[in-house]
Amino acid sequence: MEADDRPDIAARLGIAEGELCVRTACEFLADGKPVQLSTSWELYDLTAGSLVVLPEGGPHAGAGVVNRMAAIGITVSHAVEQPEPRTATAEEASLLGIQKATLVTNIRRTCYSEGGGP
Repeated sequence: MEADDRPDIAARLGIAEGELCVRTACEFLADGKPVQLSTSWELYDLTAGSLVVLPEGGPHAGAGVVNRMAAIGITVSHAVEQPEPRTATAEEASLLGIQKATLVTNIRRTCYSEGGGP
């Protein structure tokens, strides 16, 4: 858990900068090599005190956003994805074993509840 200090993430989540979020970073492997990176932010206020507070821990570990939120009574109605091509950052290149200038596809996915909130 960390305070969100990124204005773009706070804006997507509809929270003030500095509010607590749970940040999860994952690597997806194919043949033992990293091929995809994923970083997720969830509102701590939504999951605090529940069994889904840690996306990769507890009985709902790895169940995905839709199923984890359903476990605490929140129905995810839809997600909006914004793909954009860009060059890999130095950190991404290092984790993926690629050159820094390599083109990657960055996808920003925001899940929304039935009530319309992220």
